[in-house]
Amino acid sequence: MPSRHKSRERALQILFSWDARRQPVDDAINAYFDTIYSGEHTQHDAFASALVRGAVGHATELDACITRHAEHWRLDRMPTVDRNILRLAVFELTFEGTPAAVAIDEAIELARKFSNEESAQFVNGVLDAVHRELGAARQAPG
Repeated sequence: MPSRHKSRERALQILFSWDARRQPVDDAINAYFDTIYSGEHTQHDAFASALVRGAVGHATELDACITRHAEHWRLDRMPTVDRNILRLAVFELTFEGTPAAVAIDEAIELARKFSNEESAQFVNGVLDAVHRELGAARQAPG
């Protein structure tokens, strides 16, 4: 069983492919694992697959949330890797109940590994704003 960090890396790579090709999500997942494990019979990473399916399934909501907090950035103008790191992290924060510190730290690490330090700062800023919004919504009476 892979570490959750490795699963998040895989999920990001699959989301990147899905975003570039707009193919059905299961095709993107299968293509990734078929390529990585070509010639080997192995099980897919269940956590990575669940993250991808969740992020794609909620893409409209996630993108709206990201857009609200990415000041001066349109979603389609963001680097593809940054956009998908944000989708992954906002999905975890919003729908998976992942602790904010974990989701944000993992996203920053993904940005450092797959993008650059400027992207890591951008991702951190957007996710901090999302986290504050989610916290305020949970504390609101209703």
